Amino acid sequence: MHEAMREINLTTKIAVYLLEECSEMEKKLIDAAKSATTKAYAPYSGFRVGAAILLENGEIVVGNNQENAAYPSGLCAERTALFFANATHPDQKVEAVAVAAWHNGTFTHDVITPCGACRQVLLEAENRFQSPVKVLMYSEDGIYVVTAIKDLLPLSFGDEMLK
Repeated sequence: MHEAMREINLTTKIAVYLLEECSEMEKKLIDAAKSATTKAYAPYSGFRVGAAILLENGEIVVGNNQENAAYPSGLCAERTALFFANATHPDQKVEAVAVAAWHNGTFTHDVITPCGACRQVLLEAENRFQSPVKVLMYSEDGIYVVTAIKDLLPLSFGDEMLK
């Protein structure tokens, strides 16, 4: 006889803001992400993504997507920014990350979320410093905010699974 199937329900709390409702630091971080889109290398898709990372020391580090004709060889904005932050400020905890995208002559009206690979890499930063990383996902129509990467990757793979 089989036991009854169990069910697990996962929920994610996402706050939705207008830009004017953000703190001054959040606005500064979003502006840095938006600005980073201008330097993205996206000749194939035309979809320019910028990411800005706020470090514990107050510094903001930016990155953008870098495409390649061999598509898997490119890199997303979030990982570009985070890897640069890790390389240049390895002892600085990541406090927050903002993401914005420019396409067809305007910033997107749909919220841009980090891809699965970026979520996993950002989770590593959260786990590394044992501190949540706030994520601000910008669009012209509103900003989604989660207080931790784990909210975007609830069934995540972590170092505890390697022990």
